Amino acid sequence: MRSTSTVLMAAVLVAATTVPAHAAGTVRTDTGFVSGTTVEALLTFQGIPFAAPPTGENRWRDPQPAKPWQGVLKADRPGPRCETGEDCLYLNVTAPVKAANRPVLVWIHGGSFTSGAGSDYGADKLARNGSIVVTINYRLGAFGYFGFPGLAGSGAFGLSDQQAALGWVQRNVRQFGGDPHNVTLFGASAGGLSACAQLTSPKARGLFHRAIIQSGPCQFGVPAGENNVQHTWVKREDVERAGAQASGCADVVCLRRLTAEQVTALTPQFSSPAYGTEALPENPITALREGRFHKIPVLAGTARDEFSVFAAMFYPPLDAAGYEQALADGFGAAKAQRILAAYPPRGGDERVPLSAALSDMTSACPTAELRAQTRAFGYEFAEPEPPMIFPGMPDFPYGAYHGSELPFLMRYAGVELAGKQQELSGEMVRAWTRFARTGHPGWSRQDVRIFATEQAAPADHRCELWSS
Repeated sequence: MRSTSTVLMAAVLVAATTVPAHAAGTVRTDTGFVSGTTVEALLTFQGIPFAAPPTGENRWRDPQPAKPWQGVLKADRPGPRCETGEDCLYLNVTAPVKAANRPVLVWIHGGSFTSGAGSDYGADKLARNGSIVVTINYRLGAFGYFGFPGLAGSGAFGLSDQQAALGWVQRNVRQFGGDPHNVTLFGASAGGLSACAQLTSPKARGLFHRAIIQSGPCQFGVPAGENNVQHTWVKREDVERAGAQASGCADVVCLRRLTAEQVTALTPQFSSPAYGTEALPENPITALREGRFHKIPVLAGTARDEFSVFAAMFYPPLDAAGYEQALADGFGAAKAQRILAAYPPRGGDERVPLSAALSDMTSACPTAELRAQTRAFGYEFAEPEPPMIFPGMPDFPYGAYHGSELPFLMRYAGVELAGKQQELSGEMVRAWTRFARTGHPGWSRQDVRIFATEQAAPADHRCELWSS
C-alpha cells in the first residue's frame, strides 16, 4: 500500500501537468518546474531554456534537447542574449493569471540577424487582451549563419532555433494557459523575414497556424548596382565556401575550438540565413512564387516611410546632383533616370525623395507581392510623428519609419504613449489579437488597413515601376 505522502505527491504532480498557470506562478514544463512573477493579473516567466546551450560540441549543430532540472527553476529574469554569448537559447512567457485555452503569439525579434533579444519586448499589452505571448532568442551572426563544407545545417542554425522554440510551445504552452492548436508566429524586420521563411519551411509545418509579417517580406531586397538586387537569402554552398576561406580551419574540430571572440569577428560575413538546408530547403522567394508554403491566414504590412531612418543614418544631406548620383550608384544610370521621373527632386534635402523611393522598392512593393501570393490581409502603419526608438538620430522628417509601430504593440525602447497614440495602440493590439484568435483582423483582404492617429489616404507606392 502506498503511503499518504506518496499519494499526495502523486496528486501534486498530476495537478501540475494539467492545471494551467495560476496565481501561485509555478508551472511544470517537459524539463522541470518553473516559477514566474505575478504583476497586475499577469504571470511572466523569463529565461526558460528551450534547448541545450549551443556551446562546445553543440556549436554549429541544430539545437539539442534541454537537460531536465531538479526542483523549481526561478524564471524571474531574462536569459543571456545571443548577441553577447553562446549559451542563449531561452524564451519568455507572459500569460493572464488563470488563463486557459487562449490563443498563443510567438514573437521573433528583429535586429538584422545580428542583434536583439526576446526580452527586449514587453508583452503585457497583448497578454492583457487575452493572448499568451512567447518571446524567443535565436542564434545571431556567425553563431547562427556560419557555414562550412560537411557541416550539417550550415547557414541556418538560427532558423532551426526558431523551430525548436515553436516545438517547445507545442509541448508546453497548454500548461501556461495557451492553445497549442492556435499559435500565431509574428515578427518584425529580421523577425518578419524569419516568420516568412518559416511559412515556406516544411520542417515548420504544424508548429504554427497563422503568421504576421511586419516589415519583413521574403522578397525584401536592396539595390546592388545595375541589374542587381541583394536579397536576404543565400545559397548554402556559397556560405560553406565562404566559411572555409574565412575561418582558417580545415575541419569541424578546429571550428569548435575557435574562441567566441574569433567567431564574433566573422559576423560581418555571416548574417544571412541560407537555403538548401533542412531548416530551409528552398529559397523562400521561389517557394512563394510557386505556391509551396503553408496555406494559413497571414497578415502582412509595413510602415509607410520604412527607409527614412536608414536614409538619415547612411547618407549625408543630398542636393539634386547627389540624389541622382545615389540612384545611379544603386541602380545604374539608365534606371536612375526612370526613378527620378517618378520621385523627382523636391528642393532642399533630397534624402526625402530617396527615402520614398527606397521605402517602396525595398518594403512596400515586396509586401504587396507577398500579400498577393498568400492572399494575406494587409496593413500600413502611417502615424506621422511616432516616438523615436533609435537613440541619437539627427533631425529629419522620419514619418512612420522602420520599426516605429513596435511600441504601439509591445513595451519597447522605453517609449511611453499618450493620448491619441495610446488609443491607436489599443486599436492595433485588438487587431493583432483578434487575428491570433480568429484568423481575421477585422477588415477584408481587398483592403489595406491604415493605422494612424489622423486620417491618412492610401499611399501610391508606384509598384508598377518597381515590378518593371
